[in-house]
Amino acid sequence: MIVLLFLVSFLAFVLVAKSPIDPLVSYIGTNSTLSAEAKEEIKAYWGLDRPIPQRYGLWLRNLFHGDLGTSMTYKKPVLAVIRDRFSYSIVLMLFAWLLSGIAGFAAGVACGMRQGSVYDRMMKLFCLATKSAPTFWLGLLFLTIFAVQLGWFPIGMAVPMGKLAEDVTLGDRIYHLVLPVVTLAVANMGEVVLYTRQQVAEILDSDFILYARARGESEGQVVCRHILRNVSLPAITLQFASFSELFGGMALAENVFAYPGIGTATTAAAMNGDAPLLLGIALASALFVFVGNAAANGLYGILDPRIREGER
Repeated sequence: MIVLLFLVSFLAFVLVAKSPIDPLVSYIGTNSTLSAEAKEEIKAYWGLDRPIPQRYGLWLRNLFHGDLGTSMTYKKPVLAVIRDRFSYSIVLMLFAWLLSGIAGFAAGVACGMRQGSVYDRMMKLFCLATKSAPTFWLGLLFLTIFAVQLGWFPIGMAVPMGKLAEDVTLGDRIYHLVLPVVTLAVANMGEVVLYTRQQVAEILDSDFILYARARGESEGQVVCRHILRNVSLPAITLQFASFSELFGGMALAENVFAYPGIGTATTAAAMNGDAPLLLGIALASALFVFVGNAAANGLYGILDPRIREGER
């Protein structure tokens, strides 16, 4: 993980350094009246006149001291911006991830057990449609139907507009979370459903399922004793691997619903040429995905004791 984080940080730094983003212009503005000498002094102070390897080494040294720089967009330390925004995004991602995983797994098992039925064909069509549709389009669709036309949910934000922070209740926050969570869950559950369905279909064609039915096991016993145990590990692998896709879709969903998370901060940083914040978000998102993969490895040993025995 440490090696991968180092490589991600270096690649992100090089991409930002080679991009059209000019940190000096982003800081002083395009209509600045500073002299050329003053601009060169600012470049020298920030180290922008040095080669990229030296600049990366300076940034890496500051990173080890807990300093990712100051965000030009929010006028606050990058770590403070990431901490504040992640506190919103982590709740959104957690609920969307759990909903897409649980609902997708259950729907996939049901499709596999009822291959060729109307339910199976409708679910496959639904999954292919949602997997092909962009996340922001699904968000706009849900926003138009459930917020604008029906008026069941608010049109955006994380809390009611104009309400003091101390007056915001947990119910208010959950109420504003529903549409973004459903949008992300629907956009990411299709792959889980189709993959689980295929795994269940292959298990049902195996010899041990034929033997289990021959000795009188019911459908419920076949599902609980054989299918769920064999499908759970691949499903967990796929679900944890979807962290990166979920993170990318979250940026689009947050912009549609004006949700003040890390996704809207990423967009603002890109639009304003905020290089320090872009680098910090890239590193934080990579760390988030790596932690998810490590958690998946830990769950393998809990679900399958043979993995623990192999490690010993």
